[in-house]
Amino acid sequence: MRFVNVSGIFEAGLIAAGIALSQQAPPTENKGVAVKPVGAMNLGSEIDGMSGRQLRMRFITMEPEGHFAVPNHKDRPTLEYILAGTVIEYRDGVAKEYKAGDVVLADKNTTHWWQNKGTEQVVFLPVDIFKP
Repeated sequence: MRFVNVSGIFEAGLIAAGIALSQQAPPTENKGVAVKPVGAMNLGSEIDGMSGRQLRMRFITMEPEGHFAVPNHKDRPTLEYILAGTVIEYRDGVAKEYKAGDVVLADKNTTHWWQNKGTEQVVFLPVDIFKP
């Protein structure tokens, strides 16, 4: 009887599957997402050159199996604070897990999207400079 060592093949398959999952196509629409405005401040009267811009805070929830479509951060820098849950961010083809207490920065060059693969709701508190 002859035995063949397939452990290397199996490991390579797992690595390839992980790469394929992290490079999956981003969604084009939000799913399981609710947005509640918390507040906004007109920055034009506060800072020279900021006319027409607001400092905005929102409360966003994402249900299990939910996701955000790819947002546009051009002219809209954002600090995204994770209040509760665990969420996966896909940025430049790389998947990274964040949990409650983490902050993610998104500048004008950021292209990313989010997915909740967990069993609990994820709660975000994003603060951005926004042009309504």
